[in-house]
Amino acid sequence: MKPGSSWPHSSIIDLQATARPFKPAQRLKAKSEFDRVYRDARRSADGSFAIFTRSNDGGIPRLGLSVAARVIGNAVRRNRIKRLVRESFRQHQHELPAVDIVVNARSGARDADNASIVRSLEKHWRTVIRQCASC
Repeated sequence: MKPGSSWPHSSIIDLQATARPFKPAQRLKAKSEFDRVYRDARRSADGSFAIFTRSNDGGIPRLGLSVAARVIGNAVRRNRIKRLVRESFRQHQHELPAVDIVVNARSGARDADNASIVRSLEKHWRTVIRQCASC
């Protein structure tokens, strides 16, 4: 790690964990998949993220990302946020129910440090688990 790097330390996210891969089947890609989640979603939001969830029949949690340039800024910032969201999802996927999740980045994520983003996402994952206990 370079001096001054803001990438989370292993105490926040274990980057060496390979037991929890993030497979292509776990990604939402098509507009129709996103629209289905938005249309009938449970919501959770804070200053950094808006999370939309909807149960699925696939038996596994799936993730879709929406990180807009007009909200977050340049590609470096957008890619950093997407990396952190994907990694956090990968770390928590075995705790999550079979739901489709769309994560929309909000302006608060733009200048938030990595640890704050990870904490926010962990709070949202707990909310998803609690909300979907009745799914």
